[in-house]
Amino acid sequence: MINFLNLEYFLVAAEELNFTRAARKLYISQQSLSNHISNLEKEFDVILFNRTSPLTLTYAGRALKTRARELLDLRDETYKEISDIKDFSTGQLSIGVSHTRGRVILPEILPTYQSQFPGIELHLAEGNSSQLASDLLHGNIDLMIDLLPFTAENVETVPICNEEILMVVPDETLEKAYPGQVEEIKEKLRAASDIRLLEHCPFVLLKKGNRVRTIADEIFEDAQMSPRIVLETENIETVLALSGKGMGITFYPRMFMSPDPASHSYRSAVLEQNHLNLYALNYTRAHGVLGIGYHKGRYMSRAAHEFIRIAKERLDYTPKK
Repeated sequence: MINFLNLEYFLVAAEELNFTRAARKLYISQQSLSNHISNLEKEFDVILFNRTSPLTLTYAGRALKTRARELLDLRDETYKEISDIKDFSTGQLSIGVSHTRGRVILPEILPTYQSQFPGIELHLAEGNSSQLASDLLHGNIDLMIDLLPFTAENVETVPICNEEILMVVPDETLEKAYPGQVEEIKEKLRAASDIRLLEHCPFVLLKKGNRVRTIADEIFEDAQMSPRIVLETENIETVLALSGKGMGITFYPRMFMSPDPASHSYRSAVLEQNHLNLYALNYTRAHGVLGIGYHKGRYMSRAAHEFIRIAKERLDYTPKK
């Protein structure tokens, strides 16, 4: 019978291809790691590693590395399912979300969730869309909140609320690019929100990998426009603050403008004091839906099902006609 601890240690060693690093990562001695590997080799009656420098996997080692993750995932899913059947008073749930969107969405969901299921231990993973998609596929998180459609494969999604990306245009940026024509340009933007009117302006954008940036890039491509990007950052609050100082035009989700009264007051002050103008975009991609995604090839715990149920109830998603 396979010893799962041996399998876990083998997988780390197979990924590191260095016993010293693997032992350090596992917080065990190198000798202890070697013993676990030797026990696994005896169990299968094969050699898993070529003890060369650098360390390499044998054909059998490569095959076991592929299966090891599947076996460990299946073990974890089995424990979750049996735990759900036996008793739903305890458990764990890992949720992936961008830190900014989390500040808006999670306060609407988690207080209700925690009051109904106080025994569920919650974990948050924060990152951009690409990082969270990778975490979901590798089983590091149970659920991911992001704009639909998700780019990751084998992911089932549930819509939870509408979202719109706005274009933020500072008066100061317009004045530098079009001196004496600011009101005229603003009037044209109010009428059509044609981004080509801003081709001579600088832009402050999120780095690639974030969905807001992906939408912005698609808008530029549709307009056949190559924007002059003066700065890229991972933080969407930073782009709004820098835009407020006249560094350039940016894009910002509408939902971030209002749910939290304290944040809303801050952002309203930024908009007013720095003469920022918000424009709805006449691009289909700028009008989206926020959803929750889960890996459809893995067992979804009751804890995850209940989170999705409460999210749908609290956010009250209504499909647009």
